[in-house]
Amino acid sequence: MGEESVALHASTRVRHPIRMRRLTVKRVKRLTPHMLRITLEGADLAGFVSAAPDDHVKLFFPVADGSLNPPVFTPDGPVYPEGVEPSPSRDYTPRRYHEAAGELDIDFVLHGEGPASSWAEQAKPGDLLGVGGPRGSLIVASDFDTYVMVGDETALPAIGRWLETLPASAQAIVLAEIADAAERQTFTSAASVETMWIDRSGASASIEAVLHALPTPAGDTFWWVATESKRARALRQHLVEERGVDKDWVKATGYWKLDSSED
Repeated sequence: MGEESVALHASTRVRHPIRMRRLTVKRVKRLTPHMLRITLEGADLAGFVSAAPDDHVKLFFPVADGSLNPPVFTPDGPVYPEGVEPSPSRDYTPRRYHEAAGELDIDFVLHGEGPASSWAEQAKPGDLLGVGGPRGSLIVASDFDTYVMVGDETALPAIGRWLETLPASAQAIVLAEIADAAERQTFTSAASVETMWIDRSGASASIEAVLHALPTPAGDTFWWVATESKRARALRQHLVEERGVDKDWVKATGYWKLDSSED
């Protein structure tokens, strides 16, 4: 992969001004038994920018008394107000921003615990939520022949958004690990897409086994991985060190961490 190929498939990093927004729930839609789409609205959405499908915003949730206490972003980092309980926060993908309608969609995986899942399960129109960012975007070049997208449920919002942006000339291969067949989603894309669903409840092989067995597509391929942190590192190592994929053609991100006390 010479200098000409690297220049041809150059990705771009973009920084965004950090802004905190106070938004409210407009509607709630259940996509699958364990995935909710929550649509947010509010005057603070004006000027929202998300340039890449795997961007993330930081969501700030109300505390026990119902108040929202997000930080103020300063040059030295976030500063929380004194004398109040800080709002818990988690990173999420902006699934869709509809500027004309003034709507922002966030998809939540319901896993039964934690501030994000607990809030989402109880969310109703009018509920308050803080949204900070995105801080920046990595815009992957749109001229690769193939895009291989690998992830678990937490990656599905980014995968779905990315597929919607691909041109008809591209092809994509999706390896998606989910709890069971009921968690499958329908994606739309102008590109040619092959989706492999890996059900943890069935006899399917692991996502690692499927990726290891996947032949490297012809032409130039960008590999995107988003799953549990340790698994993401191992999959990146397989691609770069064992397959010899150019490290600039791989993006592997840990979307969550497995607690050390869990199996």
